[in-house]
Amino acid sequence: MAEIMFWEAVRRAQDEELARDPMVLVMGEDVGVAGGTYKATLGLYDKYGPDRVIDTPISENGFTGLAIGASFLGARPVVEIMSVNFAWLAMDQIINTAAKVRYMSGGQLEAPVVIRSPGGTAHQLGAQHSARMEKVFMGIAGLRVVTPSNPRQAYGLLKSAIRCNDPVFINEHELMYNLKGEVPDDEYYHPLVGSEIARPGRDVTLFGYNISVHWCLKAAEILSRQYSIEAEVVDLFALKPVDRDGIRESVTRTHRAVIVEEAEPAVGVGAEVMAIINEECFFELDAAPVRVSAVDIPIPYNHTLEKAAIPEVDDVVAAVKKMFGV
Repeated sequence: MAEIMFWEAVRRAQDEELARDPMVLVMGEDVGVAGGTYKATLGLYDKYGPDRVIDTPISENGFTGLAIGASFLGARPVVEIMSVNFAWLAMDQIINTAAKVRYMSGGQLEAPVVIRSPGGTAHQLGAQHSARMEKVFMGIAGLRVVTPSNPRQAYGLLKSAIRCNDPVFINEHELMYNLKGEVPDDEYYHPLVGSEIARPGRDVTLFGYNISVHWCLKAAEILSRQYSIEAEVVDLFALKPVDRDGIRESVTRTHRAVIVEEAEPAVGVGAEVMAIINEECFFELDAAPVRVSAVDIPIPYNHTLEKAAIPEVDDVVAAVKKMFGV
């Protein structure tokens, strides 16, 4: 096991898959000569050349459509959309083509394309660069959605996504690219379905994904140390399909649930998880499920207001304390 940064894990996965399969391509804005905005393609342009690591114009709809079309003919493109906010410009290609082509062609065409994009609130980037769009992609039939919370997942999920014949959207968080974690020395393929128990517990389940997993883990430490409340932390790395069985099994053990997300609560991941809990294990609950989410506003540029708009560890702790009446 080697300890590497998140961006290094993404780069390593792409490097290995480019070397393995000549039909794997990488394309996006500044992925070539510059090595990627977050260094996720650093050095790959020099190694594989401009025909396989392709710098594109600022035209998300155009180059995403190009990648999807190439995937029909056997290519396995990895598209980097520099900021998930810009994915809105490519939604027609993603929703109406990639996600639907297998169904509309009776299985004659597939779109084995990977779209990876950073998002989330990342220190005063303003409302148009701070979107949390995972819930949008989660609602698209025919699309897989995964969101890594550590370098091991970032590496393994990307390798599995590139080899998958379904279109896969990988939601990365901008604040996590310098996060360090252990990644196996040998090739590792992470399943694109399921969830992981990041910390076992008996009293309450904290559900999180990507950056909110880390908030949940810190909150669980505080709750254990100060209040003798043992929280289980479940990492929902797969959002489409979401792990209904894993959600049910954890809530059946703990009988309480708090869902933590950086995004706004309306029609969100938390809302979907709460619906699953009510459908699958309502009679196991000792308390109503609770969501910890962002304020339902565009993210402000002002640093103080930005911090006030998104949840933090103390909000998770407070939600659990209220649930237990402490």
